[in-house]
This record gives sequence, structure tokens and C-alpha cells, in this order.
Amino acid sequence: MSTTSQRDQEVPEHHALESEFEHEPVPLSQRRSLGSVSAVWFGFPMIITNAVFGGATVYGLGFWRGIGAIIVGNIILMLYVGTLSYVAGKTGKNFALTAAQTFGRHGATIAAGFLSTVVIGWFAFQTGLTGSTLHTSLGWNETWMILVAGVLYIAITFIGIRALTVIGLIAAPMFVVLAVVALVLAAREGGLSGITSYQGGGPGATVFSFGAAVTITIAGFADSGTMTADFTRWSRNGREAVMAAFTAFPVANFISLLVGGIVVAAGKAVDPAANGGDFLPVLTSHGPVLSAIAVVFVFANLGSVCCHCLYNGAVGWSQLVGGRMRVLTIVLGIVGLVAALAGVWSYFSDWLNLLGIFVPPIGAILIVDQVLRRGSSLRAARLWRPAPFAAWAIASIGSYAVHVMAPQLSEAVAGIVLGGVAYTLIDALSPTPAQEPEPASVPAG
Repeated sequence: MSTTSQRDQEVPEHHALESEFEHEPVPLSQRRSLGSVSAVWFGFPMIITNAVFGGATVYGLGFWRGIGAIIVGNIILMLYVGTLSYVAGKTGKNFALTAAQTFGRHGATIAAGFLSTVVIGWFAFQTGLTGSTLHTSLGWNETWMILVAGVLYIAITFIGIRALTVIGLIAAPMFVVLAVVALVLAAREGGLSGITSYQGGGPGATVFSFGAAVTITIAGFADSGTMTADFTRWSRNGREAVMAAFTAFPVANFISLLVGGIVVAAGKAVDPAANGGDFLPVLTSHGPVLSAIAVVFVFANLGSVCCHCLYNGAVGWSQLVGGRMRVLTIVLGIVGLVAALAGVWSYFSDWLNLLGIFVPPIGAILIVDQVLRRGSSLRAARLWRPAPFAAWAIASIGSYAVHVMAPQLSEAVAGIVLGGVAYTLIDALSPTPAQEPEPASVPAG
């Protein structure tokens, strides 16, 4: 095929919709400003789901212990996501390409495929939550709301990284404004006077230990946090990538969790044992204007996290199967929408356990390999690397043991520590293999 015909075929991708660079690092000429990348990450954790988490944490532990667990979890996320973001900003590579350096070109299919599938489950959960929230708050038909939300979120994600920036710029300010409105309404009714002395909700709480609360804080963004490269590869350098991640962890994530905790401590949550610090009922109970604004807020707010997760999954799978991000957006979006309609999102606690146990070791292994030991830049190219898989298995087993035998501790933290230590030891003791030959023909680009 001639160069001219190739260029002609690329025109629709670059002129109608910008390239998402699924199969190669983002060129420096296409990198985005700090403000643009920050908007993508800052708008991600600023969601009503986090208010639910924060409220559940405070309901289980009391105000100060709950806030302490939230702070610890955010510090860990800041170090974890920030380090992975630094790698992405330096290289411009998405998560699947980054994982290939550590797990091997074929081995990355398992690691990246696992996370790219996990985030579609997150998409399904948040899409289902959209319908459930509108049904609970306003009595609207849950099934129809899930369907409308899913189609809308797929359409937004189809546009690409530009759309994630825009929806982040909308969702985050709306969250802050409406959260302040909800807290002001609560204060007028005398609900904020004793929040710092709140001791928790008693036996009905689902969060029963400090470690479990730390895990919830980490697990809420363990998957997309590990896949941060899909977002921060657009940064101009590693330093700006870290700064963009910092706007999410701890800034945006802490604010949204704190709001939920205050709502519960103020006694304004409708059912804190089940719905944590969801503050939408506070808004919808104060007239039709706030109710109408709340509807827009639900779609923009939960749409932000849905679009981010679907983008993660589409970028990951497009790299793994050699497809296009926008085609995979439609395919995976439909799969997630069907799962949401089937009610898979209701298995939420099991989902968080899965994320807290199996996901954090992956990021820890990448950090040790590409930042601390810097082995990936020196070693010969490989199709498979057994060392990271062995470390992942050891860390997952250990993390599960903590979950079952020591629930007062954090299995997410255990997974990070065990994954890093296990990989360091296994890699140091492993012999250096000879370089494998490259395939006979390598696709262009």
C-alpha cells in the first residue's frame, strides 16, 4: 500500500476524532497541558459513590477514626498512583504497553486483560447505580434509567480523551457546589453541631475495622489507579503526570469521602448502613428545582466514573486484540450495559473484595520493576516473564489470607507490600535469560 493511500485512510481518525494512540506511546507533540490531564483525574473520584464509601466508613468507625482511615488510604493511593503516573508521563505508554515491559509481550495479555475486564465490571456497577439512585430518590423506572445512562456513557467515551476532560470539568464543580448546598441545608436544620463527636452507627455497620476502611478507600480506585497510564500518558513529562494524579489522590478523593462522612455524622443520611453518605435525598427533599439539578448531577457525576472506566477497558483491550479504542468502546459498553441491566452491580461488597485482593499487587510489581529496580529498561525483550506472575500469585494468596484470618488489617496494603517484596526477591534470584528473537514481521507503528 502506498504512503498516500495510508495517509488518506488516517484522515477520518485524525480530523473527525483525534487518535487515541492505542498501539504506541503518545508523541510529545500530542501531549496535553497539566490542566487538561488534571481535569481527567480530578473529576474521576469526585463522585457520589465516594460519598457513599466515606459515609459507610464513618458510620462504622465513628468520625475521627473514619477520617483517619480515609487519610491513610489516600496517602497510599497518592504514592501508588503517583509513581505509576510518573512512569506513564516519561514514556507516553498506556497501561497495556507498560505491563508488557514487566510481564512480557504475551504475559501482559493476562495482567492487562484482567484489569481491562475488571473496569468494565466497575462500569456496569456505576451504570446500574445511576438507575438505582434515580429510582430511590425520585421513583423513576430503574431499568429505563440504566438503559438511558448506559447509552449516554458509551457515546461520551466514544469521543475519547477530550470528552473525559470535559465531563471532569463538569462533574467535579457540580459535586462541590451541591455537596456544599446539602451541608448548608443540614446546618440550617441543626445537623452539623455534633459531627466530630459522632461515635458510629453500631452493629449494623458494614465497615467494622480500621484496616477494612483503608481497603475500601484504596479498592475504590485500585483498578483505574493501577491503569493510570491510560490517562497520564498524555502528560508532557513525568512530573506533570504526578501533579495531575495528585489532584485526584488525595485532593478530590478525600473531599468526596469527607462529604459522605459529614452527612452521616450529621444524621442526614437516609440509610447509612446501606447507602453511606449519599446526600441526594437531602437535595431532592427541598423542592423541584434542586430535584431537577440533582438529576443532571447524577448523570454527569456517575457518568464521569463510568466513562473513565470504559475508556480504561477499551484502550486496554484494543491494545491486546489489535483493535480500535472506539470499536471496543461500543462492544465493551454493550457488555457492561447488559451486565448492569442483569443486576450484577448489586454484588458490590464482593466486587470491592476482589479489587482489594487481586489488583494492588500488579501495581506494586510494576513499581518495583520499572522504578526501584529499573529492570525493564535493561533486560532483553521477552514474550513471557514468570517472575511477576509468581509474585502476583504469592501476594494475592497472602492478601486473601489477611482478608479471611486478619480482617482488622488491610488486605490492599498487604497485597502492595507482599507483591513488591515477593517480586524483588524472585527477580533478584532469577537467572537472566537470553533475548528471544523478534517475530519475523513486525506491524508498522
